Amino acid sequence: MKTMTCQQMGGPCDTAFHGNTADEVIKAEDKHLREAVAAGDASHESALKAMKGRWKNPVKGWGWYSQVKKDFAALSED
Repeated sequence: MKTMTCQQMGGPCDTAFHGNTADEVIKAEDKHLREAVAAGDASHESALKAMKGRWKNPVKGWGWYSQVKKDFAALSED
């Protein structure tokens, strides 16, 4: 299992997400962003907007996704 933070994936905080794959931590980050903004955390709004934009335009978002996958692969196991 590996750990990445909200900040490592473009968000504003140090909340940690754990997973066996990059996709697991990406999904946890997406959920975190939605929940933080819904709870009134304005600091996460720009990251949520960027996340929604990536999924609406997969070709443009591919660079972010590829970078997160590379960063995840470079991490050592927890």
